Amino acid sequence: MWTLPNIITLVRICFTPVIALLPFIEGYWPKLIAFIIFVVAAVSDIYDGHLARSRNEVTDLGKLLDPIADKLLLFATLIPIYWISRQRHDLYDIPIWGSIPLWVCLLLIGRELAMTGFRWWASRRGVVIPAAGAGKLKTTIQNIFVGAVILWFAFRDARKPMGWEDNEFAQYWNQFHGGFVAVTLACAAALTVYSFVLYLYRNRRLFSDRAQ
Repeated sequence: MWTLPNIITLVRICFTPVIALLPFIEGYWPKLIAFIIFVVAAVSDIYDGHLARSRNEVTDLGKLLDPIADKLLLFATLIPIYWISRQRHDLYDIPIWGSIPLWVCLLLIGRELAMTGFRWWASRRGVVIPAAGAGKLKTTIQNIFVGAVILWFAFRDARKPMGWEDNEFAQYWNQFHGGFVAVTLACAAALTVYSFVLYLYRNRRLFSDRAQ
């Protein structure tokens, strides 16, 4: 039961509150550490699945823990990101969007909850819905967005103490990074809707009266 992939997943769950709390600490170092831990957690999510399959160690516990870890990581990052961007709007202003809109957070979280419910309902009807390409791409872009925002917080906090406010390269990076966050936010929102609609369309036979 306690295989290496399961231990990696459990460690990822244990790191979730750390990632959630670090961005609230003043200064850029806590946010930079949160970014590093988040990247490790996101990469381990890919690695532990491959590891379990390659070692023939796919277990029921792993199937239970992995989606829980994914959702906890999403909640632990989106909630602080939304709260901090709203409270410190003057410092963490994102081009076009300003701050992270509440509807985007609800969209990302709601999609995960809806997809979990849909998979459970489908399994009750004898259909297993595996992760598809659009869903995997959504997760990848979503993780890039979250990581970029945390790093954006760290960069904006570091500008004054590091003396980068008048630095030409720092000003260029400020525009590039801010624009990158804005674009990945839009892509993550679009893929969230698209991937869910695609799952529903591909499994539309479940809604037929003929489905058993």
